[in-house]
Amino acid sequence: MRRTLLPLLMGLLGCAILVWLGVWQMQRLSWKTAILADLDARILAAPVPLSGLDTADPQAQRYLPVVAQGRLTGEELHVLSAADGPGYRVIGVLDTDRRRVMVDLGFVPLGAKDLEREVSDLMVTGNLHWPQEVDDWTPAPDTPANIWYARDVAPMAAALGTAPLMIVARRLTPEVGTAPMPLDSAAVPNDHLGYALTWFSLALVWAVMTGLFLWRGRRPAS
Repeated sequence: MRRTLLPLLMGLLGCAILVWLGVWQMQRLSWKTAILADLDARILAAPVPLSGLDTADPQAQRYLPVVAQGRLTGEELHVLSAADGPGYRVIGVLDTDRRRVMVDLGFVPLGAKDLEREVSDLMVTGNLHWPQEVDDWTPAPDTPANIWYARDVAPMAAALGTAPLMIVARRLTPEVGTAPMPLDSAAVPNDHLGYALTWFSLALVWAVMTGLFLWRGRRPAS
């Protein structure tokens, strides 16, 4: 009896901890799902006129839906991307008369990087965004080739001479030859279900191994 008591206690304790970790991840899954639903609702809300925003607030205005009208100037920066194969995000300049702002016009394939896009009056519906894409491993922009490796609002605004505002286009009227890449919650990781299944699987394995150990311990010596 004493020979089996300690392994049994260790088995029960291990299973309890692993099951608790799985339940905790399921709770985190519910929490993250609610956050993502909130985010999608905010992104897809009715847009407000950009002209009504006097100042830029990256915290309060994050993902804020806006509509803006102005003239596309033809000035562009190109951000290396792999949305539908290799290509670039096109960051253009919209002159609204009141101010110049950046617009993420969407994706073009490699060969369309330097094609001239028609300079025209444009209505943009999209979301304000301050992407956090730059880290210690991000190369510096290749200025002569006009290639950037991540979106970074402040340096891009300085390079283009605009306000530190970027609209990620959801709809462009008229179209300008790019494929818009609108914001959504798909880029936000939500791996909690996978983590939960891992912990529950480990609990099952722990229980089976404990049972096998106890069974072998009870077998009579040959």
